[in-house]
Amino acid sequence: MIKLLRVDHRLLHGQVVVSWFENVSANTILVANDAVANDELRKSAIRLAKPEHAKLVMKSIDDSIEAINSGVTDKYQLLIVVESVEDANKLIRGIKNKITSLNLGGTKPREGTKNYSKTINLTEQEADLLTALQQDGIDIYIQQIPNESRQKFEK
Repeated sequence: MIKLLRVDHRLLHGQVVVSWFENVSANTILVANDAVANDELRKSAIRLAKPEHAKLVMKSIDDSIEAINSGVTDKYQLLIVVESVEDANKLIRGIKNKITSLNLGGTKPREGTKNYSKTINLTEQEADLLTALQQDGIDIYIQQIPNESRQKFEK
């Protein structure tokens, strides 16, 4: 079961691990990222942030979609972390009827981005993707840590 899908450009770090992992009662963290899936150095660094009692899986976006759709992950309580809005969109579109909400935790400022909160900076294309997901019934909200108030995403 997917407990949380989160966009965070830092992927796995203390805030995700400590705050969200416990808050959503997850037992498995899936880092869905094409670059990490092929980078042993980044995998090693991410493993250092994993809680001792958590299962950690790092897969490409396509492999993540395939694993979830196959049912092999059904026995886990998943916290899924992706690096970008594009990755979240691809995951949501590829996994039908299993993801109903998207947590925006952090996207770094880049050229051409607009600031939506203290931690969310989006390009026009990213904002359009999120709006399209909302129109398809996905609840999209900005919330860095669980004890902060949710801010509904609005373009």
